[in-house]
Amino acid sequence: MTIAAAPKGLIIAAPRSGAGKTTVTLGVMRALVRRGTRVAPFKCGPDYIDLAFHAAAAKRASTNLDGWAMSAPQLLRLVHETTAETDLAIVEGVMGLFDGAAAPGRSGRGSAADLAALLSWPVILVIDVSGQTETAAAVALGCARYRDDVRLAGVILNRVARERHRSMIEPAFDRIGIKVLGALPRDDSLVLPERHLGLVQAQETADIEARLERLADKIASTTDLGAIAALAQPIASGRHADDADDIGIQPPGQRIAIASDAAFSFTYPHLVQHWRARGAEIVPFSPLADEAPDALADAIWLPGGYPELHGARLSAARRFIGGLRNAATRGVRIHGECGGYMVLGQGIEDAGGHRHEMAGLFSLETSFAKRRLHLGYRRARLLADCGLGLRGAVVHGHEFHYASIVSEGDEPLIDCHDALGVSIAARGARRGTVSGSFLHVIAGDAL
Repeated sequence: MTIAAAPKGLIIAAPRSGAGKTTVTLGVMRALVRRGTRVAPFKCGPDYIDLAFHAAAAKRASTNLDGWAMSAPQLLRLVHETTAETDLAIVEGVMGLFDGAAAPGRSGRGSAADLAALLSWPVILVIDVSGQTETAAAVALGCARYRDDVRLAGVILNRVARERHRSMIEPAFDRIGIKVLGALPRDDSLVLPERHLGLVQAQETADIEARLERLADKIASTTDLGAIAALAQPIASGRHADDADDIGIQPPGQRIAIASDAAFSFTYPHLVQHWRARGAEIVPFSPLADEAPDALADAIWLPGGYPELHGARLSAARRFIGGLRNAATRGVRIHGECGGYMVLGQGIEDAGGHRHEMAGLFSLETSFAKRRLHLGYRRARLLADCGLGLRGAVVHGHEFHYASIVSEGDEPLIDCHDALGVSIAARGARRGTVSGSFLHVIAGDAL
């Protein structure tokens, strides 16, 4: 299969988390879109929440590119397919520029630097300069020289105190030959609200459009947008997707009912796009609106999200719960990821200690009363046929939640290991055609 050449692209990264790369990325995307540029947005690494903000800013769906969970051919295929009929691709990095998993995965450690090297796309570094002057240039110089296969094309200074502060920083960048593309002043009104898993979701941010417009205004007035766009480069010649494998996760059914609302929003777009390309029909439904999954669906998918914040409503959603139970009785394939997995269990105890009854398709009981972070990449082998594939298949993904398992007792679903190959205790569950685990699946080994 021949896929059209990808447009030029660039990566917006930072030396560390919290430097403001999401804010800058959203502002650049929206500002370019306002100028008529067709922006293809991407997120490096395993992230759901930033994708929705990207889609709102760029007015086009965003896609994850994860070098730990995806092979190089899979990454290239996604880039080529997703950037059709666009002018410019912008990737938001993850954590610090060179930060990734403790050990390599399928095409690297999952860092923004690995992706930049694979795609030959230049990096724009967002540097939080609060509390420093020339040191910011030293940090940028270190990033520029750390890897020969990663090109730092310029920096955007963030949280500049005042014009005098900027004037004390820029001469150092002139001396080392790194271009300053802009400088954003410190402005708390530009900060997006957060909760325990990251940003408050875009669909829950009532003034999202107004916020994006303010960001775009600020970026347009403080950065050289033309210079930023001009830095983008095409994928290196010879790196194409003509012989690329697919994403490695086949559709769990022909007609797939997918839970989709504020409680179930952690769905990777590239998986759904792949299922559609393979001929599957996607039928969204809202458990929070007490909608039952489509009665004609031969597969039901419950993604992760925030069920713990909506426990009472989900427990009272009798049509939803009844629809799940009826589907399980009929032998419909049902799979839950993380939050969806917990909803398939007996009950969820929220952070306040209140227990909410769930679907009861597993014996699983979970609690947020004593939070414990579970975070990291995962490689899992399926112990039984399920919505993720056939027994023995290998899938790659990540775990990110604060829930504790109070009790469980069903047949395990996966044999799971972290990035270092260390066995992970959480094994998920399987009962008949119902399956689930805390694993958020990104890709599988293509067969």
